[in-house]
Amino acid sequence: MAKILCVLYPDPINGYPTDYARDSIPQITQYPDGSSVPTPKAIDFTPGQLLGSVSGELGLRKFLEAQGHELVVTSDKEGPDSVFDRELPDADVVISQPFWPAYLTAERIAKAKKLKLAITAGIGSDHVDLNAANQHSITVAEVTYSNSVSVAEHDVMQVLALVRNFVPAHDVVRSGGWNIADIVEHAYDLEGMTVGVVGAGRIGQAVLRRLKPFDVNLFYNKRHQLSTELEQELGATYIKDVHELAAKMDVVVLCPPLHSETYHLFDTEMINSMKRGAYIVNDSRGELVDRDAIVTALKSGQLAGYAGDVWYPQPAPADHPWRSMPHEAMTPHMSGTTLSAQARYAAGTREILEAFLANKPIRPEYLIAEGGQLAGTGAKSYTVKKGQDTPGSGHKE
Repeated sequence: MAKILCVLYPDPINGYPTDYARDSIPQITQYPDGSSVPTPKAIDFTPGQLLGSVSGELGLRKFLEAQGHELVVTSDKEGPDSVFDRELPDADVVISQPFWPAYLTAERIAKAKKLKLAITAGIGSDHVDLNAANQHSITVAEVTYSNSVSVAEHDVMQVLALVRNFVPAHDVVRSGGWNIADIVEHAYDLEGMTVGVVGAGRIGQAVLRRLKPFDVNLFYNKRHQLSTELEQELGATYIKDVHELAAKMDVVVLCPPLHSETYHLFDTEMINSMKRGAYIVNDSRGELVDRDAIVTALKSGQLAGYAGDVWYPQPAPADHPWRSMPHEAMTPHMSGTTLSAQARYAAGTREILEAFLANKPIRPEYLIAEGGQLAGTGAKSYTVKKGQDTPGSGHKE
């Protein structure tokens, strides 16, 4: 029998909910590209429940224990005495989340002698050292597309929040004030602006599709250019060089995966090449940008605003400078873990486990690495060079 170690974020401060704001969530049967949503044999939860926290257990306990498997669920993941580190050496499967990542570094993987499968409950497996996983023939899988639209919606919300100066306006109301001039001195219309999306994959395309009705000028950067038909549908123009794109945009939305070629892509030099007063929205990964370069650019006015829900490390320490920098619209990493998204990534996690435990193939679109090499979606999304640090290897700020 297998031991499954599951690292999830803590329950709400006031306790696990007994009821919810809505009685149901819309049922989605397929994604925008036509692929089907997760199709496990069954689920042991009600869609719309809180599944991503410790007590939610991704709805897996009944399924796993009925087959005699051991499920360990924890939110304690930091340091050698954490539950995660104590339970890891004899775990067959590790499940983690991009919102509360259990960093599977080379050192941890070396100690996990039985580990065969690392699952991301969601999308984005950069908390796993893919070089080390491949060296130990560990399969890495994630629930591709499960929360792509969720993140795209958050991106668009934060674009508007920055341009319209929403957060300070809301703060004025909460504090009992009403000084309109204090807010509108930093507020603009999005209409007519030039917006560029870096990384026009599933999330990036969803962002472009949702921004098109705002009558903005859309551009995108991607490793491979989209088809003419799709470009016309999205109303977006391709710019091959990301530096050229950054220099021309009023707003840049970052959507690429984190790997060796995108690490600190937006550093001091890149940011200083942008228009003065540009905005950056980053709901992809915190280390796509240089943390301190963002702070400096906001203080100097080179950037008019920065928003995102991704940080490094996660959870961010209380003294992280992004918590107190000016003109920010930051959130904790929650864009992809709405109750709607949780229903999909919990079902997808179970689908992956069903295949693994039955010794059957995992859906190719769920695969990041398998058999010692990048596979499936991972082969299209990640760059792993031998001897070079990879996501999950513990980059230093």
